Amino acid sequence: MSGHNKWSKIKHKKAATDAAKSKVFGKIVKLIAAESKKCGGDVNAPGLRAAIEKAKAVNMPSDNIDRAVKKGQSADQATMEVVHYEAYGPGGCGIIITGLTDNKNRTAQEIKHALSKNGIELAAPGSASWMFENNQGEFSPTTTVALSESDMGKLETLVETLEENDDVQEVFTNVE
Repeated sequence: MSGHNKWSKIKHKKAATDAAKSKVFGKIVKLIAAESKKCGGDVNAPGLRAAIEKAKAVNMPSDNIDRAVKKGQSADQATMEVVHYEAYGPGGCGIIITGLTDNKNRTAQEIKHALSKNGIELAAPGSASWMFENNQGEFSPTTTVALSESDMGKLETLVETLEENDDVQEVFTNVE
């Protein structure tokens, strides 16, 4: 009877990996659609080209990429806005959360809720961004902070909680 539950083990592993892929693909589709709407579907536009390269980096099928570009060109596509939120995390580290949303109020409340669950509050705009340098939407730290093991664990939990939100695209920190 050895191996009688082999398929169930494979099925559960496949379900977990498929769910993770779906989450990543959903975020990238939203990004591609927003960039496609901005540039009118021109795949040679720098913003759309970068979004497509990001999709290819995570092995997104080209059919999905093409559908996302067409979705952005359709008239019924909601206007997506880029939003940035700032906070101070465990140990005083700076956190910048970038997102893409069609409803700023909903996203702000979801971010505030995720932060408050981890004992952190949303900071005023500009309060943490001075620790980062903005390179075309990618934030790289100019000042770094060393964290203890316990603070690092809290930060990892916070980042995982934030990344579960569909509107959050990236979370940047200035931890060493």
